[in-house]
Amino acid sequence: RLIKAARGASGAPITTVEASRGIKPRAAQDDGHDHGHGHSHSHDGDATDPHAWQSVANALVYVANIRDALIAADPDGSETYRANAERYGAELTALEQEVMAAVAKIPAPRRKVISSHDAFGYFADRYGIAFIAPQGVSTEAEPSARAVAAIIRQIRQQKIPAVFLENMTDPRLARRIASETGATIGGTLYADSLTAENGDAPTYIAMVRHNIKALASALAD
Repeated sequence: RLIKAARGASGAPITTVEASRGIKPRAAQDDGHDHGHGHSHSHDGDATDPHAWQSVANALVYVANIRDALIAADPDGSETYRANAERYGAELTALEQEVMAAVAKIPAPRRKVISSHDAFGYFADRYGIAFIAPQGVSTEAEPSARAVAAIIRQIRQQKIPAVFLENMTDPRLARRIASETGATIGGTLYADSLTAENGDAPTYIAMVRHNIKALASALAD
């Protein structure tokens, strides 16, 4: 829709670039909910998960594709585009090593969380932390007492050490889950959007760093 609107407004041909070209797609998880970031995660059966950037290795592919597209559009600026991509790529490589090191410190049996996000599939595939959907919980509303009871059973049965729920704002529910299971109630994980400049995740690198710190803290033995 964006491309069509832009063509209609300018009347000029528009070059489109697939920034994720070369990334192996994974099947989407169909939860049927809108996660409050301006798009729905209700997918067709053969849809792919769009959140490829949750793997830093994939982010490096994005950078290379964007670099090449900019060079094709503006050959005179190629030296600048290459230099900027190399600099940022080095930052991403260091970030990838940081994430790997943080996960390595988490005992293997503890590398699993309950999360109402369905956006961390690429992260899970790359780094080995399992994101398990909560039973009986909608992402659109505060968990009910019945839903909390189901989560408590789920945590006990699957021995899950941490819980990240987007809409659990009632501290009494969090305290009940923690007291009855011993699981840690994690903070915010950013999946689809960044924060304002003074927030926890104003850039892509800051977002990844915030998420891995939150996960590592919640899953620490």
